[in-house]
Amino acid sequence: MILSRTKVINTGRWVLIYQYIDQTPSQSYHTHRLNNRHNSKSKPVQRHTPRIPRRPIPFVTDVKEVPDPDKALSLFHEYHQMGFRHDYPSYSALIYKLARSRDFDAVDTVLGYIQDHNISCKEALFIALIQHYGKANLVDKAIGLFHRMTSFNTVRTIQSFNTIINILIDNDRFPDANNLFDRGHNLGFRLNSVSFNVMIKWWLQKGEWEEACKVFEEMLEREVQPTVVTYNSLIGYLCRKGDLDKAKALLEDMIKKKIYPNAVTYALLMEGLCSKEEYAEAKKVMFDMEYRGCKPRLINFGVLMNDLGKRGKFEEAKSLLVEMKKRRFKPDVVTYNILINYICKEGRVEEANKVLTEMQVKGCPPNAATFRMMVDGFCKVGDFVGGLKVLNAMLTSNHCPRLETFGCMILGLVKCGKIDEACFVMEQMVKKKMRLGLEDWEAIVGDICGEDTDAREIVSELISAA
Repeated sequence: MILSRTKVINTGRWVLIYQYIDQTPSQSYHTHRLNNRHNSKSKPVQRHTPRIPRRPIPFVTDVKEVPDPDKALSLFHEYHQMGFRHDYPSYSALIYKLARSRDFDAVDTVLGYIQDHNISCKEALFIALIQHYGKANLVDKAIGLFHRMTSFNTVRTIQSFNTIINILIDNDRFPDANNLFDRGHNLGFRLNSVSFNVMIKWWLQKGEWEEACKVFEEMLEREVQPTVVTYNSLIGYLCRKGDLDKAKALLEDMIKKKIYPNAVTYALLMEGLCSKEEYAEAKKVMFDMEYRGCKPRLINFGVLMNDLGKRGKFEEAKSLLVEMKKRRFKPDVVTYNILINYICKEGRVEEANKVLTEMQVKGCPPNAATFRMMVDGFCKVGDFVGGLKVLNAMLTSNHCPRLETFGCMILGLVKCGKIDEACFVMEQMVKKKMRLGLEDWEAIVGDICGEDTDAREIVSELISAA
């Protein structure tokens, strides 16, 4: 509690200092005015009043630093006993803490406090709570909270409506989502483009093109302006189905309606062309989009890189990296990962390792996926010593391999007679709190002790002796 009070006092001191500075003209300002007094052409100096920082709320500051939700509740009561008056910021900070910890019983208790004390809440709090319920598969609680929102002196807007629709769809409750969507207007909501986009996307995921078109037509009938997201969903579906003529017609339609395509729109078309082995045409689209005023992005180069890698055109893929640099595009880790992935799949791990080195030299740090692909690539070709070097670099970069990779590395090093190295990998695995399964241990014991050994019996004895 002493720290909390200190923070408040220090903040108060800063407020006073800012106020003092604001009221006291600086010496340099007066000097500047005197030097320019006779210069009629000089512009008057504008003074900018420094913004006074918001005074932090002690409880909100402290509760964010408390990792344990039970301690957060205790802190809430401690502040109350000290005479601190909790209001919306306090309640919302506590609820966010409890919801992230999935302590929903405590959330219900705090919501009860809010109702008892007639605290007016913002819609954002309930949107966040609905999303947390959805992630925890507590869909009925999410629905219940959506319908109860008005009892908390909160106005429901289309944002909360769209949120609950999303949650229902994400949790495979489409009939409920469709029913709520149909009743949206009667519930007092003016459906917007987000509402329709969610439903269109769902029908397309189910492969129901006609139903998606019905929603799109309803959108136009209600005079809701489609967005680039609307068209991207429709164009993406058509491209995946290979109907490029319809996709291109939709592109022209959106341009006529002055809904300008973005890099994703063109990337979807490029993917469709690549799937039909029309790489040259896909590359042409990337130049056409620039002519139409849409600058290519890394996602567009990624489509081309993916197609070249899939077809084993690694030299062309490397040339594409050079072309990107000439056009002042810096390849990102995703672009490099696409190339490394396909090269490793071909078993050309040393070549992939050179790409890894190049990306590091060019100032693009590898991510966890890069290292995993490389270590798995070395394991695939049986070069466990080379894999260990990459594994060391991976651990140094604070990235962690998968459990399967640890098991493969340990078994491979044991087979190579590199027992010390295998023990090192095992130690690293233990540090990451990861454990091998029974079958992995049987394979390792079998390799160490020989084929004639009953590995299962030895492992069972070791487990019982532990």
